[in-house]
Amino acid sequence: MHRFYISPENWNPDSPALTGSEAHHARDVLRMKPAEKLVLFNGRGREITAEIVDLSSAGIQLRKLHEAETPALRCRIILGQAIPKRKNMDLIVQKAVEIGAAEIAPIISDRTVVQVDPESAAQKHAKWQQIAIEAAKQSGQNWLPQVHAPRRLGDFFSASATFDLRLIGSLQPGAQHLKEILADYSTEHRHLPGSVLMLIGPEGDFTPAELALARRHGCHPITLGPIILRVETAAIYCLSVLSYELLM
Repeated sequence: MHRFYISPENWNPDSPALTGSEAHHARDVLRMKPAEKLVLFNGRGREITAEIVDLSSAGIQLRKLHEAETPALRCRIILGQAIPKRKNMDLIVQKAVEIGAAEIAPIISDRTVVQVDPESAAQKHAKWQQIAIEAAKQSGQNWLPQVHAPRRLGDFFSASATFDLRLIGSLQPGAQHLKEILADYSTEHRHLPGSVLMLIGPEGDFTPAELALARRHGCHPITLGPIILRVETAAIYCLSVLSYELLM
């Protein structure tokens, strides 16, 4: 069944309806008809299976058939991603949603080459949040990750919440393997972390100053192995390993 997103502030399980762009997509793109069934989700774990009752230019009226709740994943994984070149951030956002990231924080690093002035930052932010919505629709993910507005690394640390574990991918000598850090954390705390920040740099990695800043904020440098990965590959690799170790 086709899935449609309704924001939490517009979620009304007693009288479900589609309006705006979602109604347009169902009516004019998918050509859905009365009596067809669809799924609604609010990005906060709630899901409704509904049947189309009436289609009009103002919206689509639905009849609720079933309501369910999906529990949150047991670990909140936050991806702090330095904005890469071209459209690679689009791919990273899409795959982060599919893998199970809870938040995505685009970082303007010293080596970011993409123009990110206030106007373009707002446009990119809106675009990435929409990509996240589309990825959640496709993947059946009922918890929609929040995509933050782009900001510099120092501003990110100033505004960020606390995390049980902070990690940063690094090409520098002395970085540990992720499995070693998780094992050390489990030995010390007798449980796995409930929240993890994973920072991934741009092409050419974070600068030494940015890496030092991250370490001052408690980030453990981790190695991704002997092969130098592309930015998008590194993000998918790290999220996949964390998902396997902490979400399964």
